[in-house]
Amino acid sequence: MEESLGNGNSASGGNGGTLYAGELEIRPAEGLALATGQALTLSVREFELLVAMARRLGTIVTREELYRVVWKGELRTGDRSVDVYVSKLRTKLEAAMPDRRFIHTHPGFGYRFQPQPSRNFHMPAAAD
Repeated sequence: MEESLGNGNSASGGNGGTLYAGELEIRPAEGLALATGQALTLSVREFELLVAMARRLGTIVTREELYRVVWKGELRTGDRSVDVYVSKLRTKLEAAMPDRRFIHTHPGFGYRFQPQPSRNFHMPAAAD
C-alpha cells in the first residue's frame, strides 16, 4: 500500500514497497533504484542509505539514526561513515539527475531527503 506525501511524492507504508521521490523510484525488495527509468549503480550501503532516507522523505534524519538503520550499531565519536556515504550517494543522484537535488544537509541536525530543483541547474531567464 502506498501513501501520498504531497508534491507528487509517495512512500510505501511497508518495508518492501516501492518508494517514489519525484522521478526517482526505489524498490527495496529488489535492491533497485531508478532515476528517470534508468538503473543507478549503488553499493549495498549506498542503497540502504537511500532507502532509509527515502522512508523519511522531507524529514531531517540525524547521522546517529542513519547509522543505526544502515550500519546496525551506534555511531562512535569521530566516525564519518554516514557523511562519506551521503556524499557518495549525493554525487551519484546529482549525476543521474543534474536538475534535481535530493539530499540536503542541515548542519548540527542531520540530512533531509527531498527532491527539489538544483541551484546549479541554469534555468532560462524570463523575458521582460
